[in-house]
Amino acid sequence: MDHVALYRAWRPQSFQDMVGQQHIIQTLQNAIREQRLSHAYLFSGPRGTGKTSAAKILAKAVNCERGPAAEPCNECEACRRITVGAVMDVQEIDAASNRGVEEIRDLREKVKYAPTEVRHKVYIIDEVHMLTTEAFNALLKTLEEPPPHVMFILATTEPHRLPATIISRCQRFDFRRVSLEEQTSRLTLICEQEGIQADEEALQYIARLSDGGMRDALSVLDQIASFSDGQVSYQQVLNMTGGIPSEAFGKLAAALQQGDVGTVLQMIESFMQEGKSADKCMENLLYYFRDLLMIKMVPNADHMTERVLDAASFREMAETFTKDQLFQMIDTLNHYQSEMKYAAQPQTLFEVALLKLSGVSEQTARQSGSQAAADSGEVAALRKQLAELEKKLERAMQGGIGKGGAQEQPANSRGSGVRAPVQRASSSPKLPPQLEQFVANKGSSEFSEVARKWSQVLLRVKEEKVTVHAWFMDGEPVSIHEDRVLVAFKNNIHRETTEKPANRQVIEYVLQEVFGRPLQLVTMMQKDWTTSVEGAVETPKEEFKLEPENESSSKSAEPWIDEAIQLFGEELVEIKE
Repeated sequence: MDHVALYRAWRPQSFQDMVGQQHIIQTLQNAIREQRLSHAYLFSGPRGTGKTSAAKILAKAVNCERGPAAEPCNECEACRRITVGAVMDVQEIDAASNRGVEEIRDLREKVKYAPTEVRHKVYIIDEVHMLTTEAFNALLKTLEEPPPHVMFILATTEPHRLPATIISRCQRFDFRRVSLEEQTSRLTLICEQEGIQADEEALQYIARLSDGGMRDALSVLDQIASFSDGQVSYQQVLNMTGGIPSEAFGKLAAALQQGDVGTVLQMIESFMQEGKSADKCMENLLYYFRDLLMIKMVPNADHMTERVLDAASFREMAETFTKDQLFQMIDTLNHYQSEMKYAAQPQTLFEVALLKLSGVSEQTARQSGSQAAADSGEVAALRKQLAELEKKLERAMQGGIGKGGAQEQPANSRGSGVRAPVQRASSSPKLPPQLEQFVANKGSSEFSEVARKWSQVLLRVKEEKVTVHAWFMDGEPVSIHEDRVLVAFKNNIHRETTEKPANRQVIEYVLQEVFGRPLQLVTMMQKDWTTSVEGAVETPKEEFKLEPENESSSKSAEPWIDEAIQLFGEELVEIKE
């Protein structure tokens, strides 16, 4: 058999042989049954999806000696002669080589005459978008007022290049790409009929290579079956088509993630030694990262791409990248793929692209690490500063309180420069019961499990309700006692909002889901927890005196008061005796 013998043997001869275009076939068959055929049709769609085959089947159906019928018999003289192209009234014209105005004018002259061998003259113009503007203008008049015995079928892969005046005078049918399942099913049937032994994985890979075109899939199968003497395996398909298994791309992606430049360059060299083309490797790698992004961003996206055979391995690899990394990688690969079309050394460009991807991963990881370290250092410094300030305030308040209560304000305090404090009832901190047990359990193995899984808890809370997550992420777990998890908050507003029954219910639901048992949420302020852990510090009482400001100095009598005003602002600081 030659290279296209399999396609010729299995080219559709009737509507029921068509694969993946049921909506178009049903519409055409109903039109034939009801004798409501149009004078002009436009078949558009990707290559190899059956546009020309459907046009010839339609020509046979309207001219069948036993019809017009919804299915041609393929046995009468008209059907058999149309199949081999021996009927002068049914002409297939290649617009790529007959694109001038003179050819279209000659066609217009022939259209006037009645058919001599069959009922209808049928003109199938393939790749009609290749016609010149003048040729389209010449064809337009014929499409407007055709003779009743003439039918035009225009086929194109680029309908956007046709004038709107041409499209508006045709019934348009858009042929879709044939799905992976439909192609694999048809290839399996063909292998059974032709006595070809083929692995299912190999047929799936052939179907993916064809990009939805049944004709291309048959051609690849025919080529590999001829080479392998009827034994088609997955490895043979990879070797003959220059394909790369997804496992190799997984290894390459892992090397990029780790910044292992040596492994990346070695793998590129091995691809080239095996005869792979750099542009094909670039295209497949672009698809690989696109599939990783889809699986990472869209839940249950396994069926959104026909290239993913092992969804579990893809999902595991997707977790090692961030969305920003994948976006940058796809953008970089797309840029270099465009440049590769005009490159004299595509392999070098492929290497540069992957080295840049390695830099993207390394830079992102470094930026994340440095940002996390900076944030951690800043938070630690603020916590230390706040703890020291709280201790100073506590010592000052303890030293300034007399036996009988608060000291009286001087009578002339209003006249002096001292700002009179606003008297407010001080409230004791809200501490959870059994605080001592929480402090004792802060380093327990049970709490270590809580700390290890806390990022998972935050993620699940975010999935359940993002607004709760916005408040809850301010807190961090500090201990666990029996069935209660203690979370310390930096901000009291975040703590109070989290404590609301509806929000607490969401969090406790997530806690039970993550840890497999009911857990109760207990909260307190971070500063109170720090004080409880460090213990009460016994210090000598200092006498608290508030001296009025004089004209020569604007400073307070105590330096820690100036520090508090500098940190929080004068409006938020209250000085109590």
